[in-house]
Amino acid sequence: MSTVSLLDTPSLPLSNDQLTHLAAATAGLSPSALLWASGYLAGLAGRPQAAALEIRTPPVAPAQATLTVLYGSQTGSGRRLAELVIAASSAAGVAARLVSLADFNVRTLKQERAVVLVVSTHGDGDPPDDALALARYLVSPQAARLDQLTYTVVALGDSSYPLFCQTGRDFDAGLAALGAQRCVPRLECDVDIAAATPAWVATTLATFAALLPTPAPRISLVENVPPAAPTLAQTAPSVRLDATLLLNQCLSGRRSSKQVRHLEFSLDTARCAYEPGDSMAVRAPNPACIVAEILHLNDWAPTTPVTLGGRISSLEEALRDELEITQLSRPVLVALAALGGNTSLTELLESHDHAALGRYLQAHQVVDVLRESAVAPTAQQLVDLCRPLAARAYSIASSRLATPDEVHLTVAVVAGERDSRPRPGCASSYLAGLTPGAELSLHLERNPAFRLPRASDAPVIMIGPGTGVAPLRAFLEERAAQGATGRNWLFFGERTQREDFLYQTEWQRHLRQGTLTRLELAFSRDGAQKVYVQDRLRACAAEVYDWLAQGASLYVCGDAQRMAKDVHAALLNIIATQGGLDPEAAEDFLVSLRQQGRYQRDIY
Repeated sequence: MSTVSLLDTPSLPLSNDQLTHLAAATAGLSPSALLWASGYLAGLAGRPQAAALEIRTPPVAPAQATLTVLYGSQTGSGRRLAELVIAASSAAGVAARLVSLADFNVRTLKQERAVVLVVSTHGDGDPPDDALALARYLVSPQAARLDQLTYTVVALGDSSYPLFCQTGRDFDAGLAALGAQRCVPRLECDVDIAAATPAWVATTLATFAALLPTPAPRISLVENVPPAAPTLAQTAPSVRLDATLLLNQCLSGRRSSKQVRHLEFSLDTARCAYEPGDSMAVRAPNPACIVAEILHLNDWAPTTPVTLGGRISSLEEALRDELEITQLSRPVLVALAALGGNTSLTELLESHDHAALGRYLQAHQVVDVLRESAVAPTAQQLVDLCRPLAARAYSIASSRLATPDEVHLTVAVVAGERDSRPRPGCASSYLAGLTPGAELSLHLERNPAFRLPRASDAPVIMIGPGTGVAPLRAFLEERAAQGATGRNWLFFGERTQREDFLYQTEWQRHLRQGTLTRLELAFSRDGAQKVYVQDRLRACAAEVYDWLAQGASLYVCGDAQRMAKDVHAALLNIIATQGGLDPEAAEDFLVSLRQQGRYQRDIY
């Protein structure tokens, strides 16, 4: 068998010197390391060329006179708040730089002197994907002492989950344990960032200004972000769109245990240049049956006056349009328990059983707790203890290239019962009841952390059971419209094939047309043994690993509580067994994929 030297092969894209350096760099690597390197290089080839033009961390030491604003965010709220701090820093005379934790080398933390750390919590107290490296580092034996660091933490969370703001609390404790000095108490924000008032931002920056030298103000950005706005109101999703419903279609079968609907809206996409991966938020009124039940429960007249946000309103209007009454949160439980009359509620809160509390929060609405309490609040007390009604965000399931001037949503309708009384969800039941021609407002929520690779020939593996498949539908429609040549592999799961195979005919069309290379299905209730998407992943372990070695990007969308964790565990197992790696090295492999933008998750 003759041997051909790469140096003698014509028409290679590398020079002889480059080939020599490549050979030297890869000398002695194991087969699994070579596979990893091949995937890494393929991933670099798939990154947008524009990335080279992004403004990166200045070469000067971050030390001395610079406040570093770090943020970790799954949905974008953390980024918007961090931008607000940056925007205000110049006026406060504080030189500041904005850094995503996805771009931050955690080993350089020991070089920092002042840090505002903004981080959200997701699922069961989990950090967002871009903060995982810092979470691991703070508790690792390799973590350096941080005696020189002054910091504060802004924790974002959702108090309808039992481990509210847990990531921020963990990071706060981790920094303090390494010797860092907390100069401003931790701020905790519920659902939105309203707790970070302009007064809080000003006080925080004044504190840091007093601790830092005062060079000429300078702001350095490490990523391309829209200009930061000076007020909180402007950091909220800014694109409000008037939409008209074109189609409201049920995707699930008549015998399905759940109802999933496909909605198509007409809107001016010239004002809304959304991308696959983005979401649309809907601020819907609360279900009329829940409002009526609360009013009847305490014999309140609908016109009972209450004060809300400094203005007088009727109780019915407040319950319908302003207050969160279908999602229960821990602060509401604490406030109702303080009124007395419900010993079981007090015992639950004092037990510190996070799992039991989580189940209670998921299974009850505000009206249920009122029914179980012997002591009722006054109308004003009820208004004061409920948090503001939040918008609900749904992943966009369409591509502007494929369906111009339209946006599609995939909505699982929440329609439970408690003691034979209906317990509908807020936005999902509202959307399910709309008929074509209905007009409503949508708000675009961008998600730059969930994006297709720019390279049209990059392979993609997508995992999206249930309604988690919505943005993956948008991905496939986008790639089809672009004429992308990269292979696409979809893992989809639901309960039954007959009743719950969402978008079945569309996947079959993509398979026929070649847009979809492979389709793996997991229907958990169709066989004697339940099968989920993570099981299908393990069954395709060798092929999944081969795709990753060839530069494939991974996308996971859906439930954060169980699915995302089970899929992550399956990926770790695949990488460890196929790559011959120990568990820690397999985790490092996935971390490296995240850092390359090749492992992205949109989980909730």
